[in-house]
Amino acid sequence: MDRPLHLCLLGDATSPHVQRWAREMRQRSYRVSLVTARPSPVDGVEVRTLRPVHRSTDWLLRVREARRHVAELAPDIVHAHYITSYGYLAARCGRRPLVMTAWGTDLLVTPRKNPWMRWLTGWTLRQADLITGDSASLVAAAAAFRPRRAAQEIHWGVELQRFHPVPWDDKPGHQLVSARAWEPNYRIDTIVEAFALLRARRPQAGLALHLLGGGSLEARLRQQVQQAGLDGAVHFHGRLDDAGMARVLDAAKIAITVPESDATSVAMLESMACGLAVVASDLPANRQWLAPQCLVPAGDARALAEQLVALVEDDDLAQARGRQNAERIARDGDRAVQMDRMHQLYQQLLRAR
Repeated sequence: MDRPLHLCLLGDATSPHVQRWAREMRQRSYRVSLVTARPSPVDGVEVRTLRPVHRSTDWLLRVREARRHVAELAPDIVHAHYITSYGYLAARCGRRPLVMTAWGTDLLVTPRKNPWMRWLTGWTLRQADLITGDSASLVAAAAAFRPRRAAQEIHWGVELQRFHPVPWDDKPGHQLVSARAWEPNYRIDTIVEAFALLRARRPQAGLALHLLGGGSLEARLRQQVQQAGLDGAVHFHGRLDDAGMARVLDAAKIAITVPESDATSVAMLESMACGLAVVASDLPANRQWLAPQCLVPAGDARALAEQLVALVEDDDLAQARGRQNAERIARDGDRAVQMDRMHQLYQQLLRAR
């Protein structure tokens, strides 16, 4: 019997996206290993740990360790997640075929910091045999660096067996949810501010806001909630597993995601799959999934509040948007389909080699 193909991932083991990718490929009979600077156990995956990374320049100092681990693992395919960190390490390892997946900030924000980062990002991308990104805007951003091959649009998709609509009438009151990390880019402060404006307009609506994701701004956000008099109406859940997230989404009617910069958000797709009405920041990646009337300028709490007021005051409108979202994900958002495509791309690379 032939041995299973060995896929070596480079990425954060703590990331649920990396964990999901590993799980999907194990289900397709790959042996999966993982080289990471942020370790966490991953079922069925051999995890090799790099020294911790505290600042961006530390990635330059982890090349020797990454090379050693990849050489010892001797995988058939190396696949790095996040171009300007693990992508750079994978490029320095010199093993092929080499796949890189852009996540968003690594191509949309980081290269703009200075000419050195732009040059290094371009050099890294040009070492890859295959580049993927989860939105048309991210694929276009990769193309601007003139890689050796055109990037492919592969999004993370949704596990439709877990994330699916429940009857609208089973949802209590008006529950709102944000499943984005509590970090500056995701503007959770704007969501809290907009929710305060919504509560002022609709004080008797039985409103609640659920914050998932966790992050470094927790103390600041809790203080904002307290100062706005929202204690008891805003619930800090932190990071939840898929089952926990699905439970919160099942009770909610409206999802909010308003980052300043983003590619295709898995949290947004999962909210859509559960039949929620979604309000999102007006970014190119979000325009691929949502109608213009569902989009607001990033950082504009008043515009966001107006959208939320409209959905709370017109439950039929919210339900109709949620139904449209669920239908769209059922048609175009199945994770299994996306991962089957990725498996086929892996096979093409191996045949070419």
